[in-house]
Amino acid sequence: MLAIRGIQTSYESIRRWCLKFPREYTKSLRKRQGKLGDIWFLDEVFISVGGKRQYLWRAVDQDGDVIDILVQSRRNKRAALRFFRKLFKGQASMPWKIITDKLRSYQAALSEISPSLSHITNQYENNRAEVSHQPTRQQERQMRRFKSPGQAQRFLSFHGLVNNLFRQQRHLLSAGNYRVLRGRAFFTWEQATCV
Repeated sequence: MLAIRGIQTSYESIRRWCLKFPREYTKSLRKRQGKLGDIWFLDEVFISVGGKRQYLWRAVDQDGDVIDILVQSRRNKRAALRFFRKLFKGQASMPWKIITDKLRSYQAALSEISPSLSHITNQYENNRAEVSHQPTRQQERQMRRFKSPGQAQRFLSFHGLVNNLFRQQRHLLSAGNYRVLRGRAFFTWEQATCV
């Protein structure tokens, strides 16, 4: 795309842009993001980062929008507490209920942070969070694995917000409504990136 416009770049330029701009774009997109849902689905999945196993903790709402992610080396109670603190700090309101798998770290952490919160661990209830890992796996394959936990955290945080912005579920909308939503998404993107 850059070559078509007569702009010559190297791989190093692209790498530097990827280090510099996603953090600024992420902050700007978070400010413009609307209110997320009040039912949260949480899950963790292992990813290979620099040849070592890391855990990607992800929270999505009932619409499939990514609320937050965190890359950590463990999946114990301490890691769950860290994820919940980051998750609750970044949101304006608490969820109505949280749905997770049967990992005991979730229950231990929630009983410490917010014991009154409804926590559901029924089988198959957490499929929405399980499915939300598919784009990450696709990106992981395309990038030939992540090189460091910091790189994975930066990229996946940004990728989740961009995916929330441009995923309009075309199959559920009429053509006119889809064009309106797509236009809003491009307008928000232009504001966030100052294009």
